[in-house]
Amino acid sequence: MARVRYGARTEAEITAARASVSKLPDIWSTGVVAVWESDLDAVAAVLPPPLKPAERPLVRANISKVDLPGYPLGAGSVAVAAVHDGVTGWYPLVMPMTHERALIGGREVFGEPKKLGEVTVDRDGLVVRAALARHGIAFVEVRGAVEGTLPLPEPAEKVDFYFKFLPAVDGRGFDADPVLVHCVRNEKVRKLERIAGDVVLRESMYDPVADLPVRRIMEITIGEKTTDQKGRVVERVSAQALLPYIHQRYDDPQQILDGPPEGSAV
Repeated sequence: MARVRYGARTEAEITAARASVSKLPDIWSTGVVAVWESDLDAVAAVLPPPLKPAERPLVRANISKVDLPGYPLGAGSVAVAAVHDGVTGWYPLVMPMTHERALIGGREVFGEPKKLGEVTVDRDGLVVRAALARHGIAFVEVRGAVEGTLPLPEPAEKVDFYFKFLPAVDGRGFDADPVLVHCVRNEKVRKLERIAGDVVLRESMYDPVADLPVRRIMEITIGEKTTDQKGRVVERVSAQALLPYIHQRYDDPQQILDGPPEGSAV
């Protein structure tokens, strides 16, 4: 009988697949990162317990083109600064990806809030435009001009916080207790430039980052970097406490009931 590829893999095949992943070369991306100071109350409102707000109400948009061989990828995120058990990091609210392949591992393994979307990073000389879009709306746009080269930072360890869970089969709660994941990334940068520009947030019922207004831009950069990542479960969390926040993960039709705030950015 011919090989049935949906059939069980042998132990040797499983071992080979794991070994190939462990030998992946550095994968470099070119990306724009914008960090701004927002409203303390707004940032605190999006953090599920046990996460707490950081000392400053910072929001970060990361918009990148990833140089995957034969498989170019657009990847982005919008995250807020947070603290857990003395560890300072970022809590991503949405992570648009341009291909389904990039969604699956991150969502199923780490609990990343990845969704299919459009990711744009364009540079024409010194002029840069980067954007994250879904449902036809560029809900984050960063635009500006390169001012100069920045010193390269030393390799650094950065932490993202994710909640990993499965909604219950009957539609009520979860199938098991959710867990909080610390995802640790080791980042190396080989090029970094400063951008003078602005951040535009547009109203979207599915990606309401306009609720985190830009009060003061801290920095905008464009650079080339590579990262690896490892995750670990640090604790099980209260299902009851997390339940009011799980709409962050999905395009829920009931979000039509969540009206935009008065004076939201457009």
